[in-house]
Amino acid sequence: MTSLHEVLKAHVDDGSMPGAVGLVAHGDRVEAAVVGSVDTEGTAPMARDTIFRLASVTKPITTAAAMTLIDDGTIALEDLVAPWLPELADPTVVRIPEAAVDDAVPADRGITVEDLLSFRAGYGFPSDFSLPAVQPLFSELKGPLMPQAVPAPDEWMARLAGIPMLRQPGEAWLYNTCSDILGVLIARASGQPLPEFLAERLFEPLGMTDTAFSVPARKLGRFTSSYRAGADGALAVVDAPDGEWSSPPAFPSAAGGLVSTADDLLAFGRMLLAGGTVDGRETLSADSVRRMTTDHLTRAQREASGLFLEGQGWGYGGAVDVAAVEPWNEPGRYGWVGGTGTSWHITPSTGTVAVLLTQREMPGPSGPDSMRAFWRYAAGPGS
Repeated sequence: MTSLHEVLKAHVDDGSMPGAVGLVAHGDRVEAAVVGSVDTEGTAPMARDTIFRLASVTKPITTAAAMTLIDDGTIALEDLVAPWLPELADPTVVRIPEAAVDDAVPADRGITVEDLLSFRAGYGFPSDFSLPAVQPLFSELKGPLMPQAVPAPDEWMARLAGIPMLRQPGEAWLYNTCSDILGVLIARASGQPLPEFLAERLFEPLGMTDTAFSVPARKLGRFTSSYRAGADGALAVVDAPDGEWSSPPAFPSAAGGLVSTADDLLAFGRMLLAGGTVDGRETLSADSVRRMTTDHLTRAQREASGLFLEGQGWGYGGAVDVAAVEPWNEPGRYGWVGGTGTSWHITPSTGTVAVLLTQREMPGPSGPDSMRAFWRYAAGPGS
């Protein structure tokens, strides 16, 4: 039978990517594969502890941090966010999605914590990126893969407040922006900078020693370069180890700013599969894990979000499989992908954690062939 190493090596051998680290765990049984190099020059072989830019795989992790505040009673799902985010106390919404940014009306109601967690607050990316109210999310807020260009949280929130929402709160699922708003909320509600809060509540208890918003100098030798393929398929460097992630950013992006390793992500996945516990210690309540990994969308919201969700649902901070659209889909499978070429999922029904880390950017919201081959392999024989 084909091994994980063979699955990944095929996509390195054809030049699709310089290297990859893959990991599939079923309980205590872990299959890990390391192939290729950390860069196109082959200066060093890939290693199991190589550090990658997670991009949007950051979302489930920072969502789990938010859920610890709910467990504490610091915030509640039904709470309006305005006490912590006064910039959003009186949001406006474009009259129709196609309207100009100055054609806006007051929101029907305020934004809640649950709106942010489920990506239904009204801010974010729809399937049509050309809509006028979407453009300022790029031009004013910057990111998501340029952490040094993004303003500090207070300035970022001030800019966001000047952008009308695309949809009314609760009305539609929109991608990405809610996670970054959630990160500011976590920091303000906890009274701690987001990196410190994540380290205290998740990274230290779970032993996620290489997960952070930047890579310190002593670890840069384990950090990959990042690449983007041109029209001819040739890979061009987007970011080098001493580039955007070599110093702490002013804005720690809860949507896509973390770096990590395969084993750190394995630890995070195992915690969720164990109902929030690690070595008998509760990191998250079982109820918070259940809420994270349960689909919260209506059928219409899922169908309108097909560009990103491909027929699946959305929990808090990650997708939830609701239909066997592809061989790897399993009802209850939870996780997400990152635009830098990363993927992380758990499957509660089989006790599986599946992690794929590459350094080639995805060409769009759909997973590339290498990622889909990995998913098929992780789902097991017959998939």
